[in-house]
Amino acid sequence: MTEPLSAGVVGVGSMGTHHARVYNELQGVELAGIADADQEAARQVAAEYGTAVYELETLLDRVDMVSIAVPTRFHYDVASRAIDAGVSLLVEKPFVDDPEKGHELIDRARSAGVTLQVGHIERFNPVVDVLKDVLAGVEPIAASARRLGPPVSRDVNDDVVMDLMIHDIDIACALFGGEVAGVTAIGACEGDYTDAQIAFDGGTLCSLTASRVTQERIRDLSVTARECHVNVDFMDQSVRIYRHSDPSYHTEDGDVRYSQESIIERPAVESDEPLKRELRSFVDCVRDGTTPRTTGADGLHAMLLADEISEIADSRTLAQEEVSVSDRSTI
Repeated sequence: MTEPLSAGVVGVGSMGTHHARVYNELQGVELAGIADADQEAARQVAAEYGTAVYELETLLDRVDMVSIAVPTRFHYDVASRAIDAGVSLLVEKPFVDDPEKGHELIDRARSAGVTLQVGHIERFNPVVDVLKDVLAGVEPIAASARRLGPPVSRDVNDDVVMDLMIHDIDIACALFGGEVAGVTAIGACEGDYTDAQIAFDGGTLCSLTASRVTQERIRDLSVTARECHVNVDFMDQSVRIYRHSDPSYHTEDGDVRYSQESIIERPAVESDEPLKRELRSFVDCVRDGTTPRTTGADGLHAMLLADEISEIADSRTLAQEEVSVSDRSTI
């Protein structure tokens, strides 16, 4: 039997609390403690999962690995301390708020010999593995992702691109790879709604929409390929592949009508909680010294693209576009 790894969580807000829960459930892992500036919140979470509350430095002395789920502006500081303590770390997305700090953390983690993983949880959704298998044999043309929902109750300092769209940015980069040939975006609702397009040099065009003002929760992705059309629902963990039969014309009540039946495939998806798969993978990487599925470089790439989209959307809000259209109509 291998010795259990000791894990800690820094920041037990909405996401960090789930990290504590999962570590407490994983085999071969001991939830050794948590740390949070809000002592009362930390005590409640610690009591629920049978662990203790420590100051950050004390926690880092007691663990092999740590999840960092504090607000983005504190990621660099906490991650730096973890690396200095020789503790492997999973940093929740977005990785950092400054690219230079991201490069520095990647280099320091490599020099220290610790595992650095970025928490892009949707990469560990079982449907993504199925989708990768489907796309391996086809030629993708375009993709469309929607990540929509109502206003959130949690404290959010990031705009909707950094908060929500970054998941789909990371998925698109993982699926379609290559260099980004072009980016465009437009925003509305003071940063709570953004449409963006990313063109990859391999020829795939990705349209992304993220919203915190939509009174329906949607997390889906569709891919159009020459051979088929694929719909993925991240919440239902379902995949549907549409293939068409030959079109035909037939006569009905003296009228000629066109019909084309679609063949729908529903590949099996092994249902599992993405966060459990993510943390289980992190634990395996720490134990075996292997490369994480979502590296620091992946997190930095997604953050840079999200930042570019945010800047473009801020400069091209819907209100500004309406003024521009009005001005053109008077010429």
